[in-house]
Amino acid sequence: MDNNKASRKYWILIIGDILTLLITVLLGFQTHATLSIFLQRFAYTFIPWTLAWLFVAPKFGLFNLPQMELKKQIVQIGLAMLLASPLAVIVRAAWLGSAALPLFALIMGASTFLALIVWRTIFTKWLSERIS
Repeated sequence: MDNNKASRKYWILIIGDILTLLITVLLGFQTHATLSIFLQRFAYTFIPWTLAWLFVAPKFGLFNLPQMELKKQIVQIGLAMLLASPLAVIVRAAWLGSAALPLFALIMGASTFLALIVWRTIFTKWLSERIS
């Protein structure tokens, strides 16, 4: 695979991860009927989750395109989310000046994990082949 195609896949993967996090946060706001205060609280959830994910995911090889196997990614995403989710909750709590809620980390981490599995499956099975 030439460098341009690899670079394109890499950026599609990262942007897809970010969009997946965005959708997860939006769904969380919708399920809690908090869309009315969306603009006030959106950044406090989305930004810490995105930064934590982009910090932790590479350490688990989740952006290493040549070694992307779907079964391996499931474990890697799970382990990465075990670190990223509490980190995001701590950053969010510090930013809000509130307590870090372990239940929030668990629920947000689990829902983000599932959403990332769906996205990564689409990327690995379909999109990645179409870009090559």
